[in-house]
Amino acid sequence: MAYVYMLRCSDGSYYVGSTRDLERRVWEHNEGLGAVYTRQRRPVELVWHAEYEHVGEAFAWEKRIQRWSRAKREALIRGDFDALPGLAKKDFRKRRSGE
Repeated sequence: MAYVYMLRCSDGSYYVGSTRDLERRVWEHNEGLGAVYTRQRRPVELVWHAEYEHVGEAFAWEKRIQRWSRAKREALIRGDFDALPGLAKKDFRKRRSGE
């Protein structure tokens, strides 16, 4: 089995990763043995995870979620799957001052 997971760091930011051993990996992050990003933002808390049969699937979801906005990540954490498509849309129109 493989997992994609999301941690809430002590500064309120989110970290997304993937692993074959979720419990060990969260422990490593909290011990300062995980990613450089989480070393300086401990303690971390596991706030979401999903299980996959193959590590490639978990890694692909990790990379996808890493590109998501904070609002979309928080909808995933809440389990608000209906909100996810709307949060994926961006407004590419230039905003002009005074409008």
